[in-house]
Amino acid sequence: MASAPLRLNEDRLFPAEPGTRAIARELYGLVRDLPIISPHGHTDPSWFSENQPFGNPTELLLAPDHYLYRMLYSQGISLEALGVPSRKGEPDTDPREAWRTIASHIHLFRGTPSAMWLNHVFVEVFGLDVRLSAQTADHYYDVIDAALKTDAFRPRALFDRFNVEVLATTEGPTDTLDHHHIIARSGWGGRVITAYRPDPVIDADHEAFEGALEAFGDITNCDVYSWKGYLEAHRLRRADFIAAGATSSDHGHPSALTADLSDAEAEALFQRVAKGKSSAEDNELFRAQMLTEMARMSLEDGLVLQIHPGSYRNHNRLLFDSHGRDKGADIPTRTDYVHALKPLLNRFGNDPALSIIAFTLDESAYARELAPLAGHYPALKLGPAWWFHDSAEGMRRFREQTTETAGFYNTVGFNDDTRAFLSIPARHDVARRVDSAFLARLVAEHRMEMDEAAELAVELAYSLARRAYKLDAPLVADPARQRA
Repeated sequence: MASAPLRLNEDRLFPAEPGTRAIARELYGLVRDLPIISPHGHTDPSWFSENQPFGNPTELLLAPDHYLYRMLYSQGISLEALGVPSRKGEPDTDPREAWRTIASHIHLFRGTPSAMWLNHVFVEVFGLDVRLSAQTADHYYDVIDAALKTDAFRPRALFDRFNVEVLATTEGPTDTLDHHHIIARSGWGGRVITAYRPDPVIDADHEAFEGALEAFGDITNCDVYSWKGYLEAHRLRRADFIAAGATSSDHGHPSALTADLSDAEAEALFQRVAKGKSSAEDNELFRAQMLTEMARMSLEDGLVLQIHPGSYRNHNRLLFDSHGRDKGADIPTRTDYVHALKPLLNRFGNDPALSIIAFTLDESAYARELAPLAGHYPALKLGPAWWFHDSAEGMRRFREQTTETAGFYNTVGFNDDTRAFLSIPARHDVARRVDSAFLARLVAEHRMEMDEAAELAVELAYSLARRAYKLDAPLVADPARQRA
């Protein structure tokens, strides 16, 4: 049986109605080739510091991508069979066999964002023109594997080919940032920056908290077991991250809870947490207080404060024990923002010098809570549809439920938030198509003029993210001023 052809329709994700579709095409034409701003993600900075060839198709496209292997796992396929590393290390799995496994189950992804991203990568990056299937698995593997052995498919070359203007990775509070320093010294023109993710030394429920706190003291030479020294360590590390290009911090807490305790209350709470004598309620309150402390520091050093709450992480305990974090078992939860953010917003939310970007996995909060909050507080902006809602449908729902109250300019464009480097252009292309379609509808309904939609299309695809993440001019942290 002949293999089915693989094509990307130029009108994908555009409205079916011809007149509105024509408007969407015109708007998309204005943004399709704009540079990519990727201000938050989880790609590996060593790819760009070392610029070594990627290993093989499975190692690059399958094993790191929890969007892919969580679907396969749900159908009873083990992570070992897919080449996903466990706590014991790399599994003894033939990468070609792992690739054959996903190929023979590719039908599971029909209609999902993953299918759209993968097909974009297959066609636009590797030039494949037949669909992936059990019959074409080896052809795919051979074509991709051969490409990865060439200089044109090394990380820096792909970065340039994808027209990435800036890409942010995310590192922890005890990271040396050596890879970012190597990139800066290399003379390569690609802008790869970092973002400060201090969760391991803020979340006492994190399995690495005790060891991370000790390492935090070692790397900063601060007494991190005193409240004053602990806060000073954060200031020093933030300055280190800013020196490596960071313009944002990122906080993946279970909830959006914030607190505004007195100095004495905060210090007493910290002592219970640092000494391992805290309750679950103490740990939640400490995370809440630290969001407010991070906001205070953001007013000092300029880092944008990202809040990524609402995920029940590592829900599958068996998988967490065998394979660790980030293995596709994080599940969205209901999240309160109105009450949770009130202490932080009452303290700092009226200051336009502060930039807070709130994300959500709880779509029910869009119109009821997040859009009204962002449509009022100068410090607050809305992050785009994220993670489980990073899809055409999720992006449409986001625009439909937030625009009427928050408008467009209290949002921050799009960010891809991914570990899958090759999918970055595909994800941005989806966002640009969806936003073009949304704006086209407003034009067709005579709710917006075409020149306004054209300006907005560029803002949503490029300019809003650049401004929101302060990418026009690098921040310069002054620890001496911060400690004053």
